[in-house]
Amino acid sequence: MDDVQKNQLISENSNKYFTLEVLADILSESKRTIESWVSKGIIKTESIDDRLVVHHSQVKHFPEIRQLDESKWDEELNSKPKRKYNLVELFAGGGGLAIGMEQAGFNSIFLNELDKFACETLVHNRPEWNVFQGDISSVDFTKIKDEVDILTGGFPCQAFSYAGKKLGFEDTRGTLFFEFARAVKTLKPKVFMAENVRGLLNHDEGRTLETIKKVIDDLGYKLIEPKVLKAIFYKVPQKRERLILVGIQKELFYEGIFEWPSPYKRVFTLRDAFFAGDLYSSDVPCSLGQVYPERKKWIMSHVPPGGYWRDLSDDLQREYMQGSYFLGGGKTGMARRLSLDEPSLTLTTSPAQKQTERCHPVETRPLQVREYARIQTFPDDWEFKGALGAIYKQIGNAVPVNMAAALGRSLIRLLNKIEE
Repeated sequence: MDDVQKNQLISENSNKYFTLEVLADILSESKRTIESWVSKGIIKTESIDDRLVVHHSQVKHFPEIRQLDESKWDEELNSKPKRKYNLVELFAGGGGLAIGMEQAGFNSIFLNELDKFACETLVHNRPEWNVFQGDISSVDFTKIKDEVDILTGGFPCQAFSYAGKKLGFEDTRGTLFFEFARAVKTLKPKVFMAENVRGLLNHDEGRTLETIKKVIDDLGYKLIEPKVLKAIFYKVPQKRERLILVGIQKELFYEGIFEWPSPYKRVFTLRDAFFAGDLYSSDVPCSLGQVYPERKKWIMSHVPPGGYWRDLSDDLQREYMQGSYFLGGGKTGMARRLSLDEPSLTLTTSPAQKQTERCHPVETRPLQVREYARIQTFPDDWEFKGALGAIYKQIGNAVPVNMAAALGRSLIRLLNKIEE
């Protein structure tokens, strides 16, 4: 069986069978837990192409599997705006969120980003977008005269000072959340959507999020209960998680007005990202990428697909890990080689960082730029500007495009209800 036939067979069986790794991701369990279920006879495995898999019938009772089976994804794809909805985006980066919002049907009228290379990327690909490069604190939002239906962006998570504070809007000055809130206060969008790392939920023992909630309430918005979305459920071949905050003007809010996007009917893997199939119509194009020093490349060549430093011989473990060899913790990102049959680990701003290695599953090298972009579901014709490091940073920090589009369609439906 050649690679094309193998890829086709695996794709055809993706709804019927789950590898242990993918099943673990879907159920938010460890692979070790799934393996214990197998050893106890709770679920049974079969072998396809030398891979242990679990048939759908074995796990169809799990709520997460039922969600895939009952997916409304295709129905939600038909969500169209009742009129032109104007969007302002802050902290726009290299465009992941902006492309997804565009695909959903939004009309971007203003984007702000500090990084000059990211701005060059945005302007190069969408010359019609109004991109302002500079510090957000220097943006005069009163100059935006068009009605703003929605404000989006991912402000970095920062701690606030609490000593003697009332935890209000003014108390968040000096943080990037303050600038996001300032934009909400000035532009008065009907809806805003902010995305962040899931760590914001418990940041500073939960006080950061509580302050954010209070400021949002003071600004006159009702916050939908924040939710962590797992990218693997939204046609993204990556184990990325993002915390999503959706706020609606209080006078427009009613129970049930907003619904989170449905998951897609199956989970995509690196195989789907790199080869022609349901996710992309062609194999991933060759592109620029970082390279390993010769000694590191030799060591990494001994790591199997899906493996990491503990799969090396003891002498190579000691050489590669050095002082970290004697420390506790799994350090599972070190000397990590990805697997074609799993979604990628969350991408970082560099695929060759020692702590968060992202080695190609078959070739011994870091992931290349277009591979990185596909894992984030950027279109192949989206071109990134800047030096290699700047490009990896833009891609690694992005919101996955397909997840952004799914969320965007939910926001389109929300604004359509407001229009009724």
